Amino acid sequence: MFGITHFEFFIVAVFLLNVTPGPDTAYIVGRSVAQGRGAGLMSALGISAGCCVHSLACAFGLTALLAASATAFTVIKFVGAIYLIYLGVRLIFAKPDADETRGEARAAGAPKSLRQLFLQGFWTNVLNPKVVLFFVSFFPQFVTAGTDHKALAFLTLGAVFVVMSMLWNSFVAWIAGSVTRRFSGKPSVKKWLDRGVGSAFVGLGIKLATASR
Repeated sequence: MFGITHFEFFIVAVFLLNVTPGPDTAYIVGRSVAQGRGAGLMSALGISAGCCVHSLACAFGLTALLAASATAFTVIKFVGAIYLIYLGVRLIFAKPDADETRGEARAAGAPKSLRQLFLQGFWTNVLNPKVVLFFVSFFPQFVTAGTDHKALAFLTLGAVFVVMSMLWNSFVAWIAGSVTRRFSGKPSVKKWLDRGVGSAFVGLGIKLATASR
Protein backbone atom coordinates (compact mmCIF):
# COMPACT_ATOMS: atom_id res chain seq x y z
CA MET A 1 0.00 0.00 0.00
CA PHE A 2 1.65 3.22 -1.23
CA GLY A 3 5.05 1.59 -0.78
CA ILE A 4 4.47 0.99 2.94
CA THR A 5 5.57 -2.21 4.63
CA HIS A 6 4.61 -3.69 8.03
CA PHE A 7 1.93 -1.03 8.51
CA GLU A 8 0.39 -2.85 11.49
CA PHE A 9 3.72 -2.72 13.33
CA PHE A 10 3.95 0.99 12.56
CA ILE A 11 0.56 1.54 14.23
CA VAL A 12 1.63 -0.36 17.35
CA ALA A 13 4.99 1.43 17.49
CA VAL A 14 3.39 4.88 17.17
CA PHE A 15 0.90 4.03 19.91
CA LEU A 16 3.68 2.92 22.26
CA LEU A 17 5.73 6.03 21.45
CA ASN A 18 2.76 8.28 22.21
CA VAL A 19 1.97 6.73 25.58
CA THR A 20 5.64 7.02 26.62
CA PRO A 21 6.10 10.44 28.28
CA GLY A 22 8.47 12.80 26.48
CA PRO A 23 9.11 16.54 25.95
CA ASP A 24 5.89 17.06 23.96
CA THR A 25 3.81 15.36 26.65
CA ALA A 26 5.53 17.40 29.37
CA TYR A 27 4.85 20.61 27.45
CA ILE A 28 1.15 19.81 26.95
CA VAL A 29 0.68 18.76 30.58
CA GLY A 30 2.41 21.93 31.72
CA ARG A 31 0.21 24.18 29.60
CA SER A 32 -2.95 22.32 30.61
CA VAL A 33 -2.18 22.55 34.32
CA ALA A 34 -1.13 26.20 34.12
CA GLN A 35 -3.89 27.53 31.85
CA GLY A 36 -6.60 24.91 31.42
CA ARG A 37 -7.81 22.38 28.88
CA GLY A 38 -8.15 24.89 26.04
CA ALA A 39 -4.51 25.87 26.34
CA GLY A 40 -3.43 22.23 26.38
CA LEU A 41 -5.53 21.37 23.34
CA MET A 42 -4.20 24.35 21.39
CA SER A 43 -0.63 23.42 22.36
CA ALA A 44 -1.30 19.86 21.16
CA LEU A 45 -2.58 21.24 17.86
CA GLY A 46 0.59 23.33 17.47
CA ILE A 47 2.77 20.29 18.16
CA SER A 48 0.81 18.29 15.57
CA ALA A 49 1.36 21.08 13.04
CA GLY A 50 5.08 20.83 13.80
CA CYS A 51 4.93 17.10 13.09
CA CYS A 52 3.33 17.92 9.73
CA VAL A 53 6.41 20.02 8.90
CA HIS A 54 8.70 17.14 9.83
CA SER A 55 6.61 14.73 7.74
CA LEU A 56 6.86 16.96 4.69
CA ALA A 57 10.59 17.48 5.23
CA CYS A 58 11.11 13.74 5.60
CA ALA A 59 9.11 13.03 2.44
CA PHE A 60 11.15 15.44 0.34
CA GLY A 61 14.58 14.74 1.78
CA LEU A 62 15.18 17.86 3.88
CA THR A 63 15.19 15.96 7.16
CA ALA A 64 17.92 13.61 5.94
CA LEU A 65 19.99 16.62 4.92
CA LEU A 66 19.65 18.21 8.37
CA ALA A 67 20.43 14.93 10.11
CA ALA A 68 23.63 14.57 8.07
CA SER A 69 24.85 18.08 8.86
CA ALA A 70 26.47 18.58 12.26
CA THR A 71 26.24 22.36 11.86
CA ALA A 72 22.53 22.30 11.06
CA PHE A 73 21.88 20.00 14.02
CA THR A 74 23.79 22.29 16.38
CA VAL A 75 22.04 25.46 15.18
CA ILE A 76 18.55 23.95 15.49
CA LYS A 77 19.43 22.42 18.86
CA PHE A 78 20.49 25.70 20.44
CA VAL A 79 17.66 27.73 18.90
CA GLY A 80 15.16 25.23 20.28
CA ALA A 81 16.85 25.15 23.69
CA ILE A 82 16.90 28.96 23.95
CA TYR A 83 13.22 29.10 23.02
CA LEU A 84 12.24 26.59 25.71
CA ILE A 85 14.32 28.37 28.35
CA TYR A 86 12.75 31.69 27.32
CA LEU A 87 9.24 30.27 27.81
CA GLY A 88 10.24 28.81 31.18
CA VAL A 89 11.78 32.05 32.48
CA ARG A 90 8.67 34.00 31.48
CA LEU A 91 6.50 31.62 33.50
CA ILE A 92 8.81 31.63 36.53
CA PHE A 93 8.89 35.44 36.77
CA ALA A 94 5.33 36.11 35.61
CA LYS A 95 3.51 38.60 37.85
CA PRO A 96 -0.04 37.63 38.85
CA ASP A 97 -2.77 39.88 37.52
CA ALA A 98 -5.16 41.38 40.06
CA ASP A 99 -8.08 40.36 37.85
CA GLU A 100 -6.56 37.01 36.97
CA THR A 101 -9.27 34.92 38.55
CA ARG A 102 -12.15 36.81 36.90
CA GLY A 103 -10.47 37.10 33.52
CA GLU A 104 -8.91 33.66 33.30
CA ALA A 105 -11.67 32.17 31.16
CA ARG A 106 -11.75 35.20 28.84
CA ALA A 107 -7.96 35.20 28.43
CA ALA A 108 -7.91 31.51 27.58
CA GLY A 109 -10.46 32.05 24.83
CA ALA A 110 -9.00 35.24 23.34
CA PRO A 111 -7.80 34.81 19.73
CA LYS A 112 -4.38 36.29 20.50
CA SER A 113 -3.82 33.94 23.41
CA LEU A 114 -4.83 30.89 21.38
CA ARG A 115 -2.54 31.95 18.54
CA GLN A 116 0.39 32.32 20.93
CA LEU A 117 -0.26 28.89 22.43
CA PHE A 118 -0.44 27.32 18.98
CA LEU A 119 2.79 28.96 17.84
CA GLN A 120 4.63 28.02 21.03
CA GLY A 121 3.64 24.38 20.61
CA PHE A 122 4.56 24.53 16.92
CA TRP A 123 8.03 26.00 17.41
CA THR A 124 8.76 23.79 20.42
CA ASN A 125 8.28 20.77 18.16
CA VAL A 126 9.86 22.13 14.96
CA LEU A 127 12.99 23.36 16.75
CA ASN A 128 13.63 20.05 18.51
CA PRO A 129 16.40 18.23 16.57
CA LYS A 130 15.56 15.00 18.36
CA VAL A 131 12.23 15.00 16.50
CA VAL A 132 14.13 15.51 13.23
CA LEU A 133 16.32 12.50 13.96
CA PHE A 134 13.31 10.45 15.05
CA PHE A 135 11.52 11.00 11.76
CA VAL A 136 14.59 10.27 9.62
CA SER A 137 15.47 7.09 11.54
CA PHE A 138 12.00 5.70 12.32
CA PHE A 139 9.91 6.25 9.18
CA PRO A 140 12.27 4.67 6.61
CA GLN A 141 11.92 1.32 8.39
CA PHE A 142 8.33 1.13 7.11
CA VAL A 143 8.94 2.22 3.51
CA THR A 144 9.69 -0.41 0.87
CA ALA A 145 13.23 0.13 -0.39
CA GLY A 146 12.45 -0.36 -4.10
CA THR A 147 9.15 1.50 -4.26
CA ASP A 148 8.56 4.31 -6.74
CA HIS A 149 6.25 6.04 -4.27
CA LYS A 150 8.63 6.92 -1.43
CA ALA A 151 7.29 10.46 -1.02
CA LEU A 152 3.70 9.21 -0.91
CA ALA A 153 4.67 6.51 1.61
CA PHE A 154 6.34 9.07 3.90
CA LEU A 155 3.37 11.44 3.63
CA THR A 156 0.90 8.63 4.44
CA LEU A 157 2.92 7.49 7.46
CA GLY A 158 3.27 11.10 8.56
CA ALA A 159 -0.49 11.66 8.34
CA VAL A 160 -1.19 8.54 10.42
CA PHE A 161 1.43 9.60 12.97
CA VAL A 162 -0.01 13.13 13.26
CA VAL A 163 -3.61 11.90 13.69
CA MET A 164 -2.68 9.33 16.33
CA SER A 165 -0.46 11.80 18.19
CA MET A 166 -3.14 14.50 18.11
CA LEU A 167 -5.74 12.13 19.55
CA TRP A 168 -3.42 11.05 22.36
CA ASN A 169 -2.16 14.56 23.12
CA SER A 170 -5.73 15.88 23.21
CA PHE A 171 -6.62 13.18 25.72
CA VAL A 172 -3.59 14.12 27.85
CA ALA A 173 -4.54 17.81 27.69
CA TRP A 174 -8.14 17.05 28.67
CA ILE A 175 -7.13 15.00 31.69
CA ALA A 176 -4.35 17.35 32.83
CA GLY A 177 -6.61 20.37 32.42
CA SER A 178 -8.95 18.98 35.06
CA VAL A 179 -6.29 19.81 37.65
CA THR A 180 -6.72 23.53 36.90
CA ARG A 181 -10.35 23.54 38.03
CA ARG A 182 -9.35 22.42 41.49
CA PHE A 183 -7.08 25.44 41.86
CA SER A 184 -9.33 28.07 40.28
CA GLY A 185 -9.67 31.13 42.51
CA LYS A 186 -6.37 30.38 44.25
CA PRO A 187 -3.75 32.75 42.73
CA SER A 188 -1.01 31.63 45.13
CA VAL A 189 -1.39 28.00 44.02
CA LYS A 190 -1.40 29.01 40.37
CA LYS A 191 1.75 31.06 40.91
CA TRP A 192 3.61 28.01 42.18
CA LEU A 193 2.17 25.90 39.38
CA ASP A 194 3.52 28.44 36.87
CA ARG A 195 6.93 28.34 38.56
CA GLY A 196 6.94 24.56 38.51
CA VAL A 197 5.96 24.42 34.84
CA GLY A 198 8.49 27.15 34.01
CA SER A 199 11.25 25.24 35.78
CA ALA A 200 10.32 22.14 33.77
CA PHE A 201 10.62 24.12 30.53
CA VAL A 202 14.03 25.46 31.58
CA GLY A 203 15.11 21.92 32.42
CA LEU A 204 13.92 20.65 29.02
CA GLY A 205 15.81 23.49 27.33
CA ILE A 206 19.04 22.65 29.17
CA LYS A 207 18.61 18.96 28.36
CA LEU A 208 18.10 19.81 24.70
CA ALA A 209 21.14 22.12 24.64
CA THR A 210 23.36 19.37 26.07
CA ALA A 211 21.94 16.61 23.87
CA SER A 212 24.29 14.84 21.50
CA ARG A 213 23.50 13.52 18.05
